Amino acid sequence: AMTTICDLPEDVLVELLSLLPARDLLRTCRAVCAQWRYVVDLTTLWKRKCQREGFYLQNLDRSVSDWKVFYILCHLKRNLIKNPCAEEKFQHWKLDNNEGDKWKIENMPGPHGREIADPKVQKYFVTSYGPCFKSQLITLQKEGYWNQLMDEKRPEIVVKDWYAARFDCGCRYELTVRLLSEDYIVLAEFRPEPVVIEQWSDAVWREISHTFQNYPPGVRYIWFQHGGQDTQFWAGWYGIRVTNSSITIGPLTM
Repeated sequence: AMTTICDLPEDVLVELLSLLPARDLLRTCRAVCAQWRYVVDLTTLWKRKCQREGFYLQNLDRSVSDWKVFYILCHLKRNLIKNPCAEEKFQHWKLDNNEGDKWKIENMPGPHGREIADPKVQKYFVTSYGPCFKSQLITLQKEGYWNQLMDEKRPEIVVKDWYAARFDCGCRYELTVRLLSEDYIVLAEFRPEPVVIEQWSDAVWREISHTFQNYPPGVRYIWFQHGGQDTQFWAGWYGIRVTNSSITIGPLTM
């Protein structure tokens, strides 16, 4: 009788199938036959894919409960905020408040400013003497995070933002991040107290960070808004500076 791919030893089949994209494994290969479904569901296959793509670390062995989900989340992980560093002007941002002399983009370090730690960040958004706020709404399904994944696994959602003041003017910084349901009901929120920076500050860039865990099921959108204004009402762009915002979704480890 003619030998087929199904006659291969299991470890060889695992090695071969682990070379395929996850989408093909789950949508096509898993439906071929009972043997392939069994192999596609094997922990060893997904661990092999993690090793191949650099997601695997020895000390994760005991803390990963589902290697398939771990691989998928690592593979999807990226910054979901578009145009975080003003390289595309205001593209992808909704200007919710644009008062005073309005939002502006400046090059690092800017007047009476300092460089940020990351040399790849070359620009920032800067506010004026009236309230300036801008936002993005992230649709999770469009980004590859399907409903069942969000509801059952509830991966970590990590939010980061960077802000700084000019040396010569006081200003105010605000951040609000909301996890929203399909009907835009707020399921979880991060809204720290506004940061007020006094005149003659060190002008250093500072990071603010928050991790959403154990949030309710039903999250379909993430709404991110930041901004502020100067506190001395000077014409021009003396308010808070923001850049390098990020939202990432990653696997939960014990």
